[in-house]
Amino acid sequence: MRILLSAVYPYIFVLLFISIPFDDYIRAWPNILLVVLAGFFPFVVRKSDLKKLISPPVILYLIFSGYLLLSSLFLNRFSEDVNVIGKVWLVLGLIILYLPINDLQKLKNAIVFSSLAAIVYSVYNFVLITHELGYFVLGDSPQVIEALLIDRIYLGLLAVLSILISFSGIRKNYHPLNRYHMVNILVNFIFILLIASRISIVVLLLVLIVRQFYERKKTGRMALAALAGLVVLSFFYVLKNKDYYDFGKDNTHVVSAFIKNSRTYEIRAVAWKCAADIVKEKEAVWMGLGFQKTEDRLTACYSETISDSLKREEFVAGNYNSHNQFLDFYLSAGLVGFLLFILFVISSLRSSGNLFFPAALLVVLLGYLFFENIFHRQIGAYYAGIIIILVLTSSKEFFEGDKENETTGSSG
Repeated sequence: MRILLSAVYPYIFVLLFISIPFDDYIRAWPNILLVVLAGFFPFVVRKSDLKKLISPPVILYLIFSGYLLLSSLFLNRFSEDVNVIGKVWLVLGLIILYLPINDLQKLKNAIVFSSLAAIVYSVYNFVLITHELGYFVLGDSPQVIEALLIDRIYLGLLAVLSILISFSGIRKNYHPLNRYHMVNILVNFIFILLIASRISIVVLLLVLIVRQFYERKKTGRMALAALAGLVVLSFFYVLKNKDYYDFGKDNTHVVSAFIKNSRTYEIRAVAWKCAADIVKEKEAVWMGLGFQKTEDRLTACYSETISDSLKREEFVAGNYNSHNQFLDFYLSAGLVGFLLFILFVISSLRSSGNLFFPAALLVVLLGYLFFENIFHRQIGAYYAGIIIILVLTSSKEFFEGDKENETTGSSG
């Protein structure tokens, strides 16, 4: 029985991450798979697997998660903050559930296939909508946004992860899989441009800059520098044409709430300004305000500072968070919680050694944390869990058997 469960367990884990982008259509499926994994876990885990948890990054993340939980209980705000705290603990749960799995490639394949499936689905919807309307517009057009399988920021994150995985899998010498990795990189990058995911483009640019420090050959650095330049040009092209489509009153196309919620650039500017004002008040220095009270204070700030009545009503009704996970941790969990999270990030970077792949993953995570409160949404917690697992697997103290042999690939 143990042998059978051990053989099935990794595929259930893979199926979990393949199904995440389709959460709106099979909402209960990820939760069911999590319950199944938790039920199988005691029968497939070994004592040697549990020893993998004794590593600085995991210990620090456990301390950080524990601090959020205990401080919320001590300060009588657990009922208000349990939603966010639960998602922070979800990441820790995913790390633990991954312990019995020794084949990291299965998880990587799940991310690649999940991204391709989401792209195919979104493009198919875009073609249907375009055919119905009789015209198409790229970038921020409602056709593109409404066709997407999930929120653009997370679809862009998934595409970036897929690109990194394919890049890390390219061999320096000829290998039949190299062509497939190159095609996957091209497809995901074109899709990122299609949906005008500026955050994804910026993050990819940062990854390319980081890659310069891992490239030994001068010719390789020049090629990457040229590619980085291409990304910059693409980014400014998309940015320049961001007003392709007018969302004003004269627009006859019905704009869904999903489209409106995707226009977050102005939201971020206002949210960051209000968050900075709250920081200046120094009320949340040590223990923080709590996640719910932080959102309440931001909403109050919107009501007091936004002069335009329509925008004020939109911000207040939307109850927008800080759109920056670092600001959110500082305001909600205080300086102690913020520093514990930073220590976890630093420890993860140190434990990954001199390998490009985990360093790039951390750049991706930090980039998205800067623009989004990832731990406020379950899909964000899932993808944060994926990234952290991939980073930890490069650590000798953690999944020693899964450590990437990047000397055979281009990502070393």
